[in-house]
Amino acid sequence: MLLKGKNAIITGTRRGIGRAMINTFAANGANIYAHARSDSPEFIEETRLIADRYGVEIWPVFFDMRDGAAMKAFAKRIMSERRSVDVLVNNAGITHNALFHMTPEVILREQFEVNFFSMFFLTQYISKFMSKRKSGSIINIASTAGENGNPGKSAYGASKAAVIAMTKSIAAELGEYGVRANCIAPGVTETDMLSTLPSAVLEETKNGTDLRRVGLPSEIADTALFLASDLSSYITGQVIRVDGGLK
Repeated sequence: MLLKGKNAIITGTRRGIGRAMINTFAANGANIYAHARSDSPEFIEETRLIADRYGVEIWPVFFDMRDGAAMKAFAKRIMSERRSVDVLVNNAGITHNALFHMTPEVILREQFEVNFFSMFFLTQYISKFMSKRKSGSIINIASTAGENGNPGKSAYGASKAAVIAMTKSIAAELGEYGVRANCIAPGVTETDMLSTLPSAVLEETKNGTDLRRVGLPSEIADTALFLASDLSSYITGQVIRVDGGLK
């Protein structure tokens, strides 16, 4: 098991990629703080079953990523519990599809608040714990839209480009403390976000990949597992595209 005895924080675990990560990390021995925006008995029960299946601890935590006070309270909780944080996966995010001239200010601000600002501040808190221990892996979920400049993705793509730039900067700053930081840039992946794409655009995108299909959440989770583990101990400041050969 690649993460046996390690503790991970994963945001946005209610569905999609985050949900796949819970299963993949737990199967590899990690204890997990599993974040979701709102409390749910079904989610609590699901995480309990996963924890029992793999013999690990999973602690559900609930707060809106835009709630700075709640985020700070979560960081204080970790400090009070005196657990190490070995891995931080910043996965929570939202998307928006609209042409540049049809994107209002409120949408642009929301994209950055959820996709970038919340990630920035949570990483500030957690990386301090990692730096003190001289060890840690930070994994930020970006997007190919942050590099490609896709039509209709000006707001979303800009927020993900900011994630990529931040990741490279913190990798340079935290490397001397033994903390690594990398990005995963998924292409089109089989999640709820696909429902926001017109069918014609989705087909065109699939046909624009070498593999002629969309990605699976488990394939993103497997890449995160690699970056979280010691198998990637000399990898930092990188953007790993998991996109099926998207052109």
